[in-house]
Amino acid sequence: MNRRSRRAVISGLAVAASLTVALSGCSGSSQGATTLDKSAKVTIQVWSGQDDQAETLIEGLAKDFEKLHPNVTVDMSPGASSTDQLLQKLSAGFAGNQYPDVSYAFGSWAGQLEASGRTLDITKQVEQPGVKWDEFTAAARETARPTGKKTIGFPAVVDNIGLLYNKTLFDKAGLAYPTNDWTWEDFRAAAKKLTDSANHIYGYGYSVSGSEETTWQFWPHLWQNGGTILNDAQTKATFASDAGDKSLTFLRDMAVDDKSVYLDQTDTKFGQLFVSNRIGMITSGPWELSDLKTGGTKYGVVQLPGTNGDHQTVSGPDVWALFDHHDKNRAYWSYQFAEWLTSAAQDEKFNVALGNLPLRSSEANSAAAQKQEAEYPGYKVFAENAKNVKNARPTSKGYAALSVAIGKAISQVLQGQGTPSDALKKAATTADAQLGK
Repeated sequence: MNRRSRRAVISGLAVAASLTVALSGCSGSSQGATTLDKSAKVTIQVWSGQDDQAETLIEGLAKDFEKLHPNVTVDMSPGASSTDQLLQKLSAGFAGNQYPDVSYAFGSWAGQLEASGRTLDITKQVEQPGVKWDEFTAAARETARPTGKKTIGFPAVVDNIGLLYNKTLFDKAGLAYPTNDWTWEDFRAAAKKLTDSANHIYGYGYSVSGSEETTWQFWPHLWQNGGTILNDAQTKATFASDAGDKSLTFLRDMAVDDKSVYLDQTDTKFGQLFVSNRIGMITSGPWELSDLKTGGTKYGVVQLPGTNGDHQTVSGPDVWALFDHHDKNRAYWSYQFAEWLTSAAQDEKFNVALGNLPLRSSEANSAAAQKQEAEYPGYKVFAENAKNVKNARPTSKGYAALSVAIGKAISQVLQGQGTPSDALKKAATTADAQLGK
C-alpha cells in the first residue's frame, strides 16, 4: 500500500464488524514434515495484500530471499483483489484447508485470527536477542500478540497521529505556530481564534461519521486523562469513566460552545478542507503528507498536544500473520521470511520506500527515512512520534462492536445531542453486551 491511506486505518475494522463467515473450521491441513530439515526444498505461500508499486517491490524482495536460500520458493501474490477481502479469503481457506503460510492482515483482525486456531505461535523465537523485538513500538508488539498468550506474527505497518497545522491560516490570524509543548487548552484557544464562521473557516476538523475514524481520534484524550478502553480481561468496557467524561466534555465544548470544529460526516472532507486552507488544524497521520504536497499547502507537524506532559498518541499497526500447516519446514521458513522482511535493511526498501513509517526505531535516522523527510516535510516528526505510542487499540473480537457503539456516542455529543456521561454509559452497556458474546 503506497503511502497508507486513512481508509486503510479504519476499513479493516469495518470488515471485521461485518464479516459473518466463521474463522474456525477443521483441525488443519494434512501432516507435513515432522522433523526440521533446513536444506529440504520447500515452498511457502505469502498473501501480500499489496497492489501496484508495493506489490512489485515485495515480489522483488521475495526473489532476493530466494537467492539467499536456493531451496526455498516464495509463492507471492496479493491474495485477494483488495486488502479488505483478505479476511474473508482466509476464512474460506481455513474451511477448505487452502490457506497461506504468511498473510498481511489488518491489526483489527488479529484477535479473530488467533481465535481460529490456525496461527503459529512464535513467542519464543521473537524473544531471541537477535530479533530485536523491542525495536517495534509497544502497540505493534501488542497487536501481534492480541490476547497476550501467543505471538501470531510480525508487525507489517505502523503509524500514529500528530497535530498538523495550516501555516497560511495561522499567519492570517496572527498566531504563533504550535509547539511540542502545547497543551489541549493551548489547542482549544488557537482553534477559537482561527475560526471565522462568516467565511466558513474552522480551527479544527473532527469526524462524526461514527466510524473508527471517530473513535480512534478519541483514544489519545482518554489515555492522556488516565482512562482505559477495556479491562485487563478484555471482557468489559471501561471508557465510561471520569477520564472518558472529561475527554468527551472537552471535545463537546469545542464543538458546541466554541463552534470551532468542522464536524465531518464523511471521514474525508476535513483533510481536503485542511489542504485548501479552510481548516486550521487536524489530528491525523503521515498519509496526509502526499495530498499536502500535491495541494501546495503550507503546513507544519508536531506531536499531539498533551495533558500534564503526557503526549500519548494512537496507532493502528497491521501484521504479517503466520499460519500453521503442521509442517516443520514450512513453519521454519515462514518465520525466517517474515523476520527477514521486517528487518531494518529490508523495511527501508519496502515500507520506508513507499512512504510508510519505519517499522523499527533503529531506522528513524536512516538515509531512506531522511529521503522521505526531504520529499515530505513532517515525515520525521511522525517517525519520532512513535515514542508516544504507549497503548494499543484492542484487537479482541468484540472491539469492532465497541468501536461502533462509542463512535455513535461521540458523534451525537459533538452535535449537541445528550451529555458525555450518559452517552458513554449507554455505549459501554452496548459494548459489554457484544463483548460478552
